[in-house]
Amino acid sequence: MVMDRIALLLAIIGALNWGSVGLFSFDVVAWICGGQTTLAARVIYVVVALAGLWCISLLFRSREENEITTGENR
Repeated sequence: MVMDRIALLLAIIGALNWGSVGLFSFDVVAWICGGQTTLAARVIYVVVALAGLWCISLLFRSREENEITTGENR
């Protein structure tokens, strides 16, 4: 499903951003948007958070259900 891949990509981007905060004390989103409190940065943070919530649903789906909805047979 396209939505699953988009959510996973956004969650990965968010994880990489948190990694840069943890390792280097450097927030890439805040740097790009001009600060953590700007509207653009807050929108990005919320979209990444929603993607993370969507990815929670991936944990509870069975493999068969995923194959049926995507049309894949491995």
